[in-house]
Amino acid sequence: MEDTYQEQFRKSLQMLAPGTLFRVGIENILLANTGGLIVVGDSPELMAIVSGGFQINTEFTPARLYELAKMDGAIITSHDTGKILIANAQLDPDPHIRSNETGIRHRTAERVARQTGELVVAISQRRKVITLYQGNIVFRLRDLASILVKANQALQTLEKYRNVMLRELQHLGGLEFEDMVTVSEVCEVLKRSIKVLRIANEIEHYIAELGSEGRLVRMQLDEMIANVEEEALLIIQDYSNTTEKNPHELLAAMMRSFEEDISDLVFIARLLSLGTATSHLDQMVSPRGYRMLQKLPRIPTSIIDNLVERFGLLTHILRASIEELDEVEGIGEVRARSIKNGLKRMQEQQLLEYMV
Repeated sequence: MEDTYQEQFRKSLQMLAPGTLFRVGIENILLANTGGLIVVGDSPELMAIVSGGFQINTEFTPARLYELAKMDGAIITSHDTGKILIANAQLDPDPHIRSNETGIRHRTAERVARQTGELVVAISQRRKVITLYQGNIVFRLRDLASILVKANQALQTLEKYRNVMLRELQHLGGLEFEDMVTVSEVCEVLKRSIKVLRIANEIEHYIAELGSEGRLVRMQLDEMIANVEEEALLIIQDYSNTTEKNPHELLAAMMRSFEEDISDLVFIARLLSLGTATSHLDQMVSPRGYRMLQKLPRIPTSIIDNLVERFGLLTHILRASIEELDEVEGIGEVRARSIKNGLKRMQEQQLLEYMV
């Protein structure tokens, strides 16, 4: 559920990105030093706490938003901000909802957001600050320069974490071909991958804030996290012993628990049903082979599934003869030879890198 809220808020940031009509209108209000309270959405939950005001129901323009903000009440827009629905409205949220704000406008905004889940924008007349409220999220918009600084710092951190993760993946690959993998090594690689993905999520927020100015940041991010999630899912598929959740669900559970539990390798091992105590981290485990087989060119997923179903483990696939591989459904002699030679080349390369 938290991931859904984060995704909704990311869309809200994109709606308010520099250069959008909504952002232009809000900045005009800020520059005019008038302040304002804008609710984006007209859900039944919101309309139940709206009273008074004027039914406008007109097309949104920055100029209209600016002029209507001169009145004291709140402005209600459609969910896509395409229309201004009500102006000078009175909002009456539940006064028992907790709020950390002190000013009347911001306290109302926070309570409305918590009660309805809608995006509420509060523009401070005195402090000249734009604050967003949505659900339990409170966020202050920043200027482009400060966002770019934060985004570039995050990209540098991401690069460091990604390099460590790549070394761990390389190390794991060498161990897999030697059949010397422990639970600890599997969990460590997944922990590194999740850290990379979490930093990437943070950068996604910066990109949403930057709008069209975030193109270069987007290009760098896409390059740095290419295949990271796919590799993590394949590792889970290789080692997980649980049938209760699929790889996507297990990865999502790890991502959600990042702050509290992901530093604990036992937590990851428990999710994968690979052990429940520190002593289990030293136990040996063998990969099924999904990740390595996926690296072979022109091998469909259905063929990989058939191979794993037939042989069970990567080590058994490596030891299989061309004739035994040929017997697997969907694999002819030519493909069997290609798989055998491809895995052999990959094994030599992985072992060479592992030795280095």
